[in-house]
Amino acid sequence: MLGIIGGTSLLFSTLPRLEKKTVATPFGPADLLCGKDLVMLMRHQNSRPPHRIHYRANLAAMAIAGVTRIIAFGSTGSLKTEIAPGSLLIPDDYLSMTDIPSIHDHAIEHVRPELSAELAKKLRDIVPAARYGGIYVQTRGPRIETVAEVEALAKIADVVGMTVASEATLACELGMDFAALCTIENYANGLGSEVLTYEHIVNVAKENRSRTEEILSAVIRTLQ
Repeated sequence: MLGIIGGTSLLFSTLPRLEKKTVATPFGPADLLCGKDLVMLMRHQNSRPPHRIHYRANLAAMAIAGVTRIIAFGSTGSLKTEIAPGSLLIPDDYLSMTDIPSIHDHAIEHVRPELSAELAKKLRDIVPAARYGGIYVQTRGPRIETVAEVEALAKIADVVGMTVASEATLACELGMDFAALCTIENYANGLGSEVLTYEHIVNVAKENRSRTEEILSAVIRTLQ
């Protein structure tokens, strides 16, 4: 079953008509939008900022609902001048500058943390305009990174966000294939001339609503 994770980039998009279900998990409840062959999760449930998202409950709920493959939409900032705002990127690896939640808090267990190359290839075929390959780095949030942090992060990654690395890790631990499509909303702090605010990111999501809806529809049509 296909799972879709969305956040700010899907804020203004028309979503499929699905039934809202609250799923109980060992980590707490999570709200999903469920259909016959599709499950959607809006990660900022009840307007939770990135550092307060219940990642373990969210991903466990998707696994309980029968999801085997996840496409995550993530709003990001570009760390490289050649990756321009308005573009799309499918990362092939990730890293985190903060603690990553784990299903295995009380067990000795190791799961290889890999994005699914096969699922990413299918996503690349669906969205040929997307740049394929690059490193996603996750920061804690909710604040935007400082100029000094951006300069340091640019040496090890290509885009910066606050959610996808946690989701990818948990999906791997729960045996679900995972790939992400990053929408580049802006240059990271200090690389561009705009003043970065949450309102700016929301406005970009609104401007790109039609494109995001088309991509979402194509992903569901092809992978469902």
